[in-house]
Amino acid sequence: MSVLEVRDITIRFGGLTAVDGLSLQVNEWEIVGLMGPNGAGKTTAFNCITGFYKPNAGRVLYRGEDVTRVPPHRKAAMGMGRTFQNVGMVKSETVLENLLTAQHTKAGYGPFLALTGASAVRHREKELAAHADAILELLGLTEFRDRRLGSLSYGTLKLLELGCALASDPDLLLLDEPSSGMGPEESHELGDRLLALRQALGVTMLLIEHHVPLVTAVCDYVYVLNFGKLLAEGDPDHVRNHPEVVAAYLGGEAPEALEQTEPPAEDVAAAEQLVDEPPPPPKRRPARRAPKKEAS
Repeated sequence: MSVLEVRDITIRFGGLTAVDGLSLQVNEWEIVGLMGPNGAGKTTAFNCITGFYKPNAGRVLYRGEDVTRVPPHRKAAMGMGRTFQNVGMVKSETVLENLLTAQHTKAGYGPFLALTGASAVRHREKELAAHADAILELLGLTEFRDRRLGSLSYGTLKLLELGCALASDPDLLLLDEPSSGMGPEESHELGDRLLALRQALGVTMLLIEHHVPLVTAVCDYVYVLNFGKLLAEGDPDHVRNHPEVVAAYLGGEAPEALEQTEPPAEDVAAAEQLVDEPPPPPKRRPARRAPKKEAS
């Protein structure tokens, strides 16, 4: 059974069809990529999956259960963690305080009990802090534990946002451009961390990403959107060598139109990492063995 299955999702805003009949699946312990040029509908698709938008048609299934109309907070409680393009944490608070806030659904006590200062509350808060420290160590952010977010770089904030998503103990992690604001070396380190997270925690991932080397390094399977429709799918090598994918990134309708277009700079940078040659046939998706989870 797939962890996540999207079936023919369509969403319209007035006369604009932002996502048109998108279908994809994410199997257990896979890292699946969702690529596409600016305005392709990737984040809109994420918002439909996570419940921020209600699609006009289609279904979203989480471990076989229809969750299309389930609101975001309930999906998070079910095990669906998500990061955003724009960092949305509390910048006036410290790194530790943000990680503790991210665990609010796991606290196990209400406001009244918290005000009493009961020993059970103090014990639980120590457990939550220990969990936060373990996440910081896993992400290499321990040195920032007591720093306020306003003093951190954007790349560090993006990594911390990943930590906040992990703090809720997700079964499925949806990452919206996690390498945004990072340089090539930081993106490479992020890829290593994502692979390590899958191995250590057994977490399944779906990620939106522009950085082609990162997608190639970590993804087992890739989907490519263009103008809200699925353009291509397959293993990373098949997708990155697909001429229509290269053309989409550069704004042309066909490979021969590439030199006649002037697309956004970041799409050009991504397309330069793709190879314009006939794609090999797509490979079957390999079954993955469950990694051993480490004790948290």
